Amino acid sequence: MAAASGKNGDLTPGLLLMGAALLGLVIANSPFSPLYDALRDLPMTIRIGAFSIDKPLLLWINDGLMAVFFFFVGLELKRELLTGELSTAPKALLPVVCAVGGMIVPALIFFQFNAGDDVAIRGWAIPAATDIAFALGVLALAGSSVPIGIKVLLTAIAIIDDVGAIAIIAVFYTEKLSFEALGVWAAAVAVLAALNYFRVLRIAPYVIVAVIAWAALLKSGVHATLAGVIAAFFIPIWSADKSTPSPLHQLEHDLKPVVGLFIVPLFGFCNAGVSFAGLGFEAFAAPVTLGIALGLFIGKQIGIMLPMLLVVRAGWAPLPAGATWLHAYAMALLCGIGFTMSLFIAGLAFNDPAYDAPVRIGVLLGSIASALVALSVFRVAARRKPATNNRAA
Repeated sequence: MAAASGKNGDLTPGLLLMGAALLGLVIANSPFSPLYDALRDLPMTIRIGAFSIDKPLLLWINDGLMAVFFFFVGLELKRELLTGELSTAPKALLPVVCAVGGMIVPALIFFQFNAGDDVAIRGWAIPAATDIAFALGVLALAGSSVPIGIKVLLTAIAIIDDVGAIAIIAVFYTEKLSFEALGVWAAAVAVLAALNYFRVLRIAPYVIVAVIAWAALLKSGVHATLAGVIAAFFIPIWSADKSTPSPLHQLEHDLKPVVGLFIVPLFGFCNAGVSFAGLGFEAFAAPVTLGIALGLFIGKQIGIMLPMLLVVRAGWAPLPAGATWLHAYAMALLCGIGFTMSLFIAGLAFNDPAYDAPVRIGVLLGSIASALVALSVFRVAARRKPATNNRAA
């Protein structure tokens, strides 16, 4: 999940997410668990005339605040495509093939464990996700010896991963459609395109129309987070003069602390809590649990490393400057931290509370194993010097 930690920026959001998730897990297994459940189920309603949105707090976070998160991701993606690490084919090749492989192999592993179960198989996309905020938080623990190029590659993979997850949500987790609401959404998108075409540089009109687009998509049956990514693509990246930041850069700057210090930790706190009361060994050995845990821990590293080996050995793209294959392997392990996005997709895949424990246990096991092994590999890599030829590293 490409969160508000920039390539070279503050890693506090990742550490804060880790702490918030741990707090949610502890409270869910304490005498205060009824209060925790009551908070997540707190009903909240917005009504304007005949139009209303009535959801518990947990879904306001998952459908509303996460749309803001994906709007931020969309801003990052547009910037990277136009001016950053994805702006040319050679730059984009390595993160693209790694992200695609890192989504396909975990999904295949999950499928192997759950084939034949028509309900469980809906969770196939859960281990395909990467939580970049959590991953960068763990990366901070690895110290300053990690090459900056590894952090850049990790962020680029996670951005592509997030866009892939949004596409999966739109295609595979949309059931009943309201074409009337979709028509309103399409009209709102057309207005956003017109604002961009006529070079409107004020941020307020884009935000107002984006909120309308989000509400329409929410009512349409398509998951509303898609509205955030699409709206972001229409935010101008140009400015009136060189002394003024563009609307895109201004929004990125303004949203970074909101997303990293509030939205992502709040999501982690409200979604991480799983009660272990009454759970036996069978919960840890359930097909859903194993499919998620092994998909994240084994599937991610295989899905990322194999395409990376092929591309680098063929000479189509180099490893990041100053990095060894051990650094690359540790980075691939970090991509197995699926926490936030994995839980997000799980909430769309399963309506049955019986799947809550297997899903959360699988996500926790896979993510924790990925983090611990990645730290160990980074420590070993820190003792070795990078090879001068990445193709032979």
